[in-house]
Amino acid sequence: MKQKVVLGSAYLGPVEYYTKLFAYGDVRIERFDHYMKQTYRNRCVIASAEGPLALAVPTEKGDALKCLMKDVRISDHGNWRHVHWNAFVAAYRHSPFFDYYADEFQAFFVKKYAFLYDFNMELCRWVCEQIDLCSVLSPTDDFAAEIPDADDFRELIHPKRNYKESDPDFVAAPYYQVFERKFGFLPNLSVADLLFNMGPESLLVLRDSMAKKTADSLP
Repeated sequence: MKQKVVLGSAYLGPVEYYTKLFAYGDVRIERFDHYMKQTYRNRCVIASAEGPLALAVPTEKGDALKCLMKDVRISDHGNWRHVHWNAFVAAYRHSPFFDYYADEFQAFFVKKYAFLYDFNMELCRWVCEQIDLCSVLSPTDDFAAEIPDADDFRELIHPKRNYKESDPDFVAAPYYQVFERKFGFLPNLSVADLLFNMGPESLLVLRDSMAKKTADSLP
């Protein structure tokens, strides 16, 4: 395990994503890759009363066929901020910690961010602050296909990949979920699910969601 990791930008990324923030002190968030839909760049998955629910941030179509992540603009289409906020309220209003975080969390759906990358980064830093994740998050300076001094998870953490195959260092430790009696434990949901259900103990879940060989290498 190296000291640095490079990740793709993610909208309230999954628990797997945040285990990397736990494990590495130096975290680089890629901003010069080409934007692709149906990834965690603009979507997260939460547990609703009807089961897993994907929430997608709409983006504007750029002039170029291949738009860099740093240049992707958020669209106002479909009143999505209102839709997402209501979805979080409906899903987590009965969770143990939603009320504690609600006011600060709601502010992200009131303010209008121009760029998706900036929105994701500020949300990520806010989550880290709430659960005392001390990693240093930095944007990349340019794009490199290979990064010899860092572990690269830019394309490995992906909603269409089976994390059990692509990331054997991640083991989804179970934790309390509001709808667990109805659906059983749903692994690797958005960090929002972890935060609202577990609060400050989210850090322990991240620790326990790492394979022993990885956890043993931590300082």
